[in-house]
Amino acid sequence: MKGYVVCVYKSISNEGKLKEYAIKARIAVEKYEGKFLIRGGKAKINEGNSSPRTVVIEFPSFDGANQFYNSKEYQDAHSILKGYAVRQHQIVEGS
Repeated sequence: MKGYVVCVYKSISNEGKLKEYAIKARIAVEKYEGKFLIRGGKAKINEGNSSPRTVVIEFPSFDGANQFYNSKEYQDAHSILKGYAVRQHQIVEGS
């Protein structure tokens, strides 16, 4: 089964850091054969709180999504956001 990274941002305090993170994170996504399904864009809140950004990335497998998240490449990118973004980040198995 495929693996999906689902990331819902609660707040972003520095757009420049987000752009820097996105450049590095994309390299890791591509290395681990991920495919962006959602990267921001127009949203309508039907229930719950609004979010400034949502990202969904599809990987060939759940294990592959975990390998991506734990990789040095992604963790280097992830460190750029510390102190600049609050988000919920999870990996979900699906078809």
